[in-house]
Amino acid sequence: MFGLDKYHYTSDTSFMAYHFISNGPQGAIQKIAKFNLIGKQVYNFGFGDFDIESGDISDTVVSDNKDVDIIMGTVGAIIYDFTNVFPDSLIVIQGTSNARTRLYQMNLNKYWERIEPLFKVYGLMEDDQWAPFKRGINYQAFLGERKK
Repeated sequence: MFGLDKYHYTSDTSFMAYHFISNGPQGAIQKIAKFNLIGKQVYNFGFGDFDIESGDISDTVVSDNKDVDIIMGTVGAIIYDFTNVFPDSLIVIQGTSNARTRLYQMNLNKYWERIEPLFKVYGLMEDDQWAPFKRGINYQAFLGERKK
């Protein structure tokens, strides 16, 4: 997917949760990516370290495993696979901090030529309006859907 490096991942039977292992200087870190239904065919996407105690996402931890490009490639592949199963879904992505939202935007910019043929992407403006994604504009969150 997208021709990027990615980690091997698995999904649960509902295709709502995906697991993979990040490998780097901090060791092997278990990651989880989840889709949560928040509206009719609208899903919030979140990912981060897998918290073994709660069984959920720890999305504020900075693991610094020096593999952000592989993680972003994995996230892109997961979203692509999810939209194969749920082709009419809308996916909302927002970082847990401004820095994380900027990281997502930098990756959208970096790989836009690979994303744009497959997805319609919108950015949330400061006035709480969604607009088609354009490079060079800072957004508060992102909304994506597979092109038909």
